[in-house]
Amino acid sequence: MILPKEGGLSTEAFKVVAGFFLMISCTVGANLLMKQGASVSAAERIIFGIMGWRTFFGLCTFALAALIYSWILRWMPLNVAQSFTAIQFVAVILASSLVLGEPVSVGRWVGIALIGIGIALVGFDLQK
Repeated sequence: MILPKEGGLSTEAFKVVAGFFLMISCTVGANLLMKQGASVSAAERIIFGIMGWRTFFGLCTFALAALIYSWILRWMPLNVAQSFTAIQFVAVILASSLVLGEPVSVGRWVGIALIGIGIALVGFDLQK
């Protein structure tokens, strides 16, 4: 497992952090594309008559996120990597609010806080 060295991140740790950022960004983008693609009319479903271009590119972006995640797993145990990927749930909720104007209820904010606490606990456990 890659841990930070004194005074900053090692090269491998930087790659993993950058990989997580890119993977989560792809997941957020893919979810937004899938949501937008889900509401197109039948006339806009040009790919096999079942999906529009947004849905298609959303699926491709999910595939890219999966490839990046598999690359990340070269350096991290699965249970730690999976814990950090929970950030994507928070990011998708925030993006759906900012980009799509979807409301975020108090209950969802509580859920976001709990996810954040869980990720922090996993992160602090790595430093032992």
